[in-house]
Amino acid sequence: MLDQSLQFLTPEESAAVDRALLSSPEKFLARLTISTAKLLRVIAADTDTPADQLTAVQITQWFERDAKLKREQGVNASVLKWDAEELG
Repeated sequence: MLDQSLQFLTPEESAAVDRALLSSPEKFLARLTISTAKLLRVIAADTDTPADQLTAVQITQWFERDAKLKREQGVNASVLKWDAEELG
């Protein structure tokens, strides 16, 4: 499954984005894209599907499974460590 030390955006990657000659919205999208690429690799490995062949259904089902793990076993059992209440 996932190496629990995985960071979706390392401090070094974030600093590289900060140094780029990009607007704030472009920097946000760059960070989001870097993080998404890493998460897609995790989903691809978990589903035994090449990342470029993942479907919207597979990605959604993966999120459902991860959320279920979080609900049933706690945040440390899931890949995504955020709490929905922290986001709102």
